[in-house]
Amino acid sequence: MKKRNRFSLAVIVIAAVLVTGVVQAKTLKISHVRPQDTAIDKDLRWFSEKLAETSDGKIKTKIYPASSLGDYTVVQERVGMGAVDMACQPPASAADKRFQVVYFPYMVKNWEQAKKNYAVGAPLRKVVSDLYAKQNIQLLAAWPVYFGGIALNREPVSPGDPDVAKGIKLRVPPMKTFQLLADNTGYMGTPIPFSDAFTAVQTGVVDGVIGSGAEGYYSSFRDVTKYYIPQNTHFEVWYLIINKEYYDGLPEDQKKQLTETAGQFENRRWDTAEADQAANEKRLADYGTTIVSITDSEIAAIADKIQKNVWPEVLDDVGKEWGQGVIDSIVE
Repeated sequence: MKKRNRFSLAVIVIAAVLVTGVVQAKTLKISHVRPQDTAIDKDLRWFSEKLAETSDGKIKTKIYPASSLGDYTVVQERVGMGAVDMACQPPASAADKRFQVVYFPYMVKNWEQAKKNYAVGAPLRKVVSDLYAKQNIQLLAAWPVYFGGIALNREPVSPGDPDVAKGIKLRVPPMKTFQLLADNTGYMGTPIPFSDAFTAVQTGVVDGVIGSGAEGYYSSFRDVTKYYIPQNTHFEVWYLIINKEYYDGLPEDQKKQLTETAGQFENRRWDTAEADQAANEKRLADYGTTIVSITDSEIAAIADKIQKNVWPEVLDDVGKEWGQGVIDSIVE
């Protein structure tokens, strides 16, 4: 009997060791929304390799580009549930309307101000982190993308005058901020999921797209983009996120390695993002897109109208007191 008990105990110990080994050897899935060899794909490959190096191979990752694990709205939910381990993508407002606040059009004016507001320690960064935490998601890093613009498959109409009705249908992301932005600048906004947007432009359902910038239009819409208006519609940031339960359960040394590598991943991007935006505008132009001139004063006039007409409606949608507090915390 004693021998049998010792044998059973040994089996249990071996099984526990094997299970522990499986957990430690888990390869984390990282989702992102762009094709292979785009800027985010290359940066995530750097992150993956650096993390494997600094953790002596204890933290392994595999990158899934081009929304191959699902649309970013679905992936965010799956990260919260632990079905997808990590992602670097735009925040989705489907589960929490308050995420619209990070898409407030014309909230920041230039790259210097953007860094002050989205970097570690900034009030806006804490807002985003807290919103993710409520969905069981840990925010690891920010990846600044671009100031947005409008891509069109037909000639623009009075692009610098927000009061002119343009007769142009634009695909907008399915959130109120972009719908109101399009409607208040003379366009007709049509909510369409990102995965269907290219076909919608190609088949003439809409005449163009709002909600992205030069990098996004070059990566995913260059064959249907004849004109690009660099209107600075919004400042877009993607976030490197991980399932919070998994993150909290990591050994302290691995948690530190993950956090520090994510910080380096973010800093590298801040150093290159502005130049990358200019490079992508040039790529569009080289591909045959006409870059439409728009002056700083025209952008300022558009921003003034948006802040007066759009911001109050979005604030009502996310909670006026809470949203106003976020706006008031923006650093000039």
